[in-house]
Amino acid sequence: MPGGRLTQQERQQIALGLADGLAYAEIARRLDRPTSTVTREVMRNGGPTDYRADLAHRATERRAHRRRQPAPRGVKTPSRDYGRDAEAVREYEEAFTTLLMQSGLPKMMARVLTCLYTTDAGSLTASELGRRLQVSPASVSKAITFLESRDLIRRERDERRRERYIVDNELWYQAMIASARANAQLAETARQGVGILGPDTPAAVRLENIARFVDFVGESIIRAAEQAREVLYAAPDLAPDLAPDPSAAQDPPA
Repeated sequence: MPGGRLTQQERQQIALGLADGLAYAEIARRLDRPTSTVTREVMRNGGPTDYRADLAHRATERRAHRRRQPAPRGVKTPSRDYGRDAEAVREYEEAFTTLLMQSGLPKMMARVLTCLYTTDAGSLTASELGRRLQVSPASVSKAITFLESRDLIRRERDERRRERYIVDNELWYQAMIASARANAQLAETARQGVGILGPDTPAAVRLENIARFVDFVGESIIRAAEQAREVLYAAPDLAPDLAPDPSAAQDPPA
């Protein structure tokens, strides 16, 4: 039933659909499920080439069992800041992670980036990331190195000399500019082929059209990023029912 947990039979149908080369939307239609449900199920369980119905079902049962277990004594569970629904937050984080994976990020890198985006501070230490994601320090280190190399996060030291990994508004602007630069490089490479293949050949015409298209897109990205940069620093006009309660973030009286 749409909205409920996937059954083992449904997972088997997903595996069969993938084997037949069906799109996620078609598999979802046959199951009477949202496409996002099928996409998230596949991406969190090996991807379209490595998805296995039995393994996916067992992994889901293990995750459900872990969520039902009480936290050990002395271990603090994350607070529900601003009265958030913990289960809704968890599902949103899974959906966000799936989206990042679809855009090309490996799973662990997508999980780390989602964790940083959805924390109110916008920054976490390596140990905080490890605890939140329940992964090893080595996994966090590898993900951080990957994300830093692509300018998706930055690091700085706090007052206790600990390294903190940060996502902030300026990174979005820099990411757009980097994308435009990559487009410019692609256009330049395409035009090199025009001279090599001959300016009047069909292949050269194709490459020149690609270069012109990519040039136009890149220039548009730079222009739009410059015009919209201030939006990243403007206070959003939240609806009354969406605006956070400032008193919720204050420390309780001593």
